[in-house]
Amino acid sequence: MKFSLPKIATAPFCPPEVAGSIAVDPSASFFKRLLKFAGPGLLISIGYMDPGNWATAIEAGSRYGYNLLFVVLLASLAGMAVQCLCSRLGIATGKDLAQLCRERYSKRSARTQWVLAEISIIATDLAEVLGCALAFHLLLGVSLTTGIVITAFDTLLILALQNRGFRRLEAIMLALVATIGVCFFIELVLIKPYWPDVLRGFTPSLSAISDAAPLYLAIGILGATVMPHNLYLHTSIVQTRLFGKDLASRQDAVKLARIDTIGSLALALLVNAAILVLAAAAFHQTGHTEVVEIQDAYHLLDPLVGGAFASILFGIALLASGQSSTFTGTIAGQVIMEGYLNLRIPCWQRRLITRGLALIPAFLGVWLMGDDAIGKLLILSQVVLSLQLPFALYPLIRMTGDKQLMGPFVNRLPTKLLAWTLFAVISGANAWLIGQWLF
Repeated sequence: MKFSLPKIATAPFCPPEVAGSIAVDPSASFFKRLLKFAGPGLLISIGYMDPGNWATAIEAGSRYGYNLLFVVLLASLAGMAVQCLCSRLGIATGKDLAQLCRERYSKRSARTQWVLAEISIIATDLAEVLGCALAFHLLLGVSLTTGIVITAFDTLLILALQNRGFRRLEAIMLALVATIGVCFFIELVLIKPYWPDVLRGFTPSLSAISDAAPLYLAIGILGATVMPHNLYLHTSIVQTRLFGKDLASRQDAVKLARIDTIGSLALALLVNAAILVLAAAAFHQTGHTEVVEIQDAYHLLDPLVGGAFASILFGIALLASGQSSTFTGTIAGQVIMEGYLNLRIPCWQRRLITRGLALIPAFLGVWLMGDDAIGKLLILSQVVLSLQLPFALYPLIRMTGDKQLMGPFVNRLPTKLLAWTLFAVISGANAWLIGQWLF
């Protein structure tokens, strides 16, 4: 059977204010083509190490040592599989997930999906506000309220970066991710975990999650790993690479995008594992098994390590995590708005709207609950994301399994089985997590 390839736009979508697609020379060496394709996966990996993941990893490490490291590994592998589907969809169709949902579903269904996607963007930005505000509070000694106010001015950074080119944005994200990685590498050197125990923690163990409490944390790690907005974002930004329209060129693009995705998410896996290992070595091994808040971890690192250097690095990494996630959340918001509504607004306006809506619950939470609001609001943001995830994951799997839409890039049977199994596990885990939180 022959398939007709969907027509790809001559100028793939590039987020407004971050224009500058990158041409890939098909005659170049494999390494040079790979370098040209590297970048979208890095932006996606930001969502896998945002402040929303920190609290869960810190509590898991402090309470259960290295026992839940295998959950971080399995959740990251699931994320790699899902994000590879996203890159394939974008390359095969020349459209992003939001655009396809608008075209293939009824107006009511598409609008409902848009509302849920926007809620997920706000929930994600809430986590970034809280993470950055907490970092300012820890590093500068300002109140959490003042820290939240400071985060409102990151719109100025967006304005400064507009029209700088997509490659420039990717370079900035690389610098921020490198900052996070270097900080945790130095901290692990200072903490000196017992590495044989760390390696054993990556071995799957049902006994490690046999009780309700560790199972709750394990599901929290899973539910916070695959971010809904990343699915929309990845299908769009992979199109910033310009490649040939013929089948061979697209197949090469799919392969290069897969390498970029897996490599980038492997870095995110190392960071998330480092957070848990740090908490396990610094707190669990020293008897501090009740450390569940990010600020508690920050203050306890000083006496345990014997100096303020480790805690300062911890705060810098937290700030880099929150700020980098802010950029990708803004781009994802634009992708979702344009895809579902066919509406394009300037990047700074989109940032202002999203950040304004996220500041409201952040201010109210801190005002009503004080410093204790951070942990509770971070958990709330993850619950909201969990609610929305199946609504983005379902159309992704359906569309990548549609022969008429995907042509020769359609999911094969093993991929279909894996994708639907992940959908069932993630949906069931999120439903259990939400049920536990509500009841």
